[in-house]
Amino acid sequence: MNDKAIHATVHGKVQGVFFRKETSVTASRLGLTGWVRNTPDGAVEVWAEGNGAKIEKFAKWLESGPPMALVSRIELKYTEPTCDHFTFSIRN
Repeated sequence: MNDKAIHATVHGKVQGVFFRKETSVTASRLGLTGWVRNTPDGAVEVWAEGNGAKIEKFAKWLESGPPMALVSRIELKYTEPTCDHFTFSIRN
């Protein structure tokens, strides 16, 4: 059951360091649904929803991301889940 959702924008050295791939793997491992994509300004945008405790764990992971990333700032908003997603995908 999806009882919590987040919409995040992650800034820093987050493109070209497998951030989207690792975000997708981490979210899927946690059983979350949603998507991740690069933005034109060099950030990464994330929508994730699922179990509240797992969303919290995922949000914490986003603060540092994969080993090659260097997160300088994260904009994170908690919101209501849409239940529109059945998997976690990488968007172009």
